[in-house]
Amino acid sequence: MSKRTKALAIPQSVKARVWERDKGRCVYCGSPLAAPVAHYIARSHGGLGIEENILTLCDACHRRYDQSTDRRSMREYFREYLQSKYPDWDETKLIYRR
Repeated sequence: MSKRTKALAIPQSVKARVWERDKGRCVYCGSPLAAPVAHYIARSHGGLGIEENILTLCDACHRRYDQSTDRRSMREYFREYLQSKYPDWDETKLIYRR
C-alpha cells in the first residue's frame, strides 16, 4: 500500500470517533442508517482519512454529495458543521501533501 493510499484510507479508530461525534446519524438528514465513511474533501482530491475530514452520511446523502449538483450547498453545510466541532478546523490541513 502506498503512503498516499494509506493516508487517504479511514482507519477504524477514526470511524469510531466520527461515529461518536455525529451521534450515529447522518449529519445531513438525520437518518440512523448511516456510516462514517464520507470524505469532506474527496479522496480523489487528496482528502485525508482523518476525523476532521470524515462525515457520517446515509447512502442517499453520500451519493447526493458525491454525484449531484447539490454538492456546493451541502459542502457549505458540512464546512459549518465541521467548524462547529473543531474550532481550529482548517480546510488546507485536510489534503495529502507529499
